[in-house]
Amino acid sequence: MIRFDHDRYVEMTMHFRCNLKCLHCMIEGTMDRLTPESDDRFREVLEFNRTHRRWSGLILTGSEITLRRDLPELAGRARANGFDHVRIQSHGMRLADIEYCRELIEAGVDEFFISICAADAETHDAVTKVPGSFEKTLRGLINLDAFPHVCTLTNTVITSRSWDRLPAIVDLLADLERLVQMDFWSYWPMAESDHKDLLVPHAVVAPRLREAIRRARRFGRTVEVKNFPHCLLGTEADALRNDQPRLIVDPRFWDEFARNGFHECVHRESCRSTQCLGLNAGYVAKYGWDADLLQPLGEVDPVTNELVVLGEVGR
Repeated sequence: MIRFDHDRYVEMTMHFRCNLKCLHCMIEGTMDRLTPESDDRFREVLEFNRTHRRWSGLILTGSEITLRRDLPELAGRARANGFDHVRIQSHGMRLADIEYCRELIEAGVDEFFISICAADAETHDAVTKVPGSFEKTLRGLINLDAFPHVCTLTNTVITSRSWDRLPAIVDLLADLERLVQMDFWSYWPMAESDHKDLLVPHAVVAPRLREAIRRARRFGRTVEVKNFPHCLLGTEADALRNDQPRLIVDPRFWDEFARNGFHECVHRESCRSTQCLGLNAGYVAKYGWDADLLQPLGEVDPVTNELVVLGEVGR
């Protein structure tokens, strides 16, 4: 099931500062030189959408968007100019203040995309390098649960610090009524090598990831998986969704992003998956091509609705 149509959202990077120091941060080396979108650019997007109704949702992001003092104002302007939904991407710590939650919601923010690094405080805080961050993020999610007409989404980056307890993260958040979607993003190093030693072999991750998907769905959540080999998800293959909203960001970001070297796979020419990003350069440099593990995918089986592995009779 697809809950959010990414094509109907536009994402703007309105800030480049953060009060965490997450090990898996994508932009830690470029944060000081990337430029957030200007107020003029923000106004242009609002005016364009008011006229053309191209998008129904606006995502406000950056390193940590809640550090912008005028965030409620940005949300209010977006809603006043025809956006039906305003989402923020955040680590959620400031949402531990329920009055700040109320301020954002009253201004027009109705979707919250919150990062959860691990299933316990010790591991989470070791990743963020800020003691107490886990408790504040969790409190923020609990606070949001008190507001009707709000939905929350969570994101967990799969690294050597989190992979073994992915199902436990699902269980941790089981009681949240506003949580409608859980994302799991397989780590990419934004470099040609895994210099932080955060990558984990896909064969090791797959069983835990698939169990996390199954558990989340039992709780009624939609699940999206990013940057994981499609063929290794088995009956949960439909969770892979690498589509993204239109991202408006400093063009220099894409120069760094290109260093990941996605779409590296021995079956690239024969696989029919339209969602798989294959392997990235850092993964290949560390673990090789997984040639005996990966399989090219064929068409969807009309009976089981599963992707068929080419050359195999069954799974």
